[in-house]
Amino acid sequence: MITAIVMIHATADRIPETAQAIAELDGVTEVYSCAGDVDLIAMVRVREHEDLADVIAGGLSRVPGVRDTSTHIAFRSYSAQDTDAAFAVGLD
Repeated sequence: MITAIVMIHATADRIPETAQAIAELDGVTEVYSCAGDVDLIAMVRVREHEDLADVIAGGLSRVPGVRDTSTHIAFRSYSAQDTDAAFAVGLD
């Protein structure tokens, strides 16, 4: 599974509608409204790199209210749950 984190600048008066439209796209698993340098952050998860173009350039970037995007591709995922599981191996 390929994960992309998409930082989105949106038109201020359309943030809720823009976020909902993005959330409804195939491949988008979550959309966060946030404070800071960007208005929305979308998590995109697809099977193939080629699918990223369909979801991001072909879909997300064309949603009304999206002004600009910046996409970051994840290499690995680390979480407290994964770390705890790794250190618990053989303790039973």
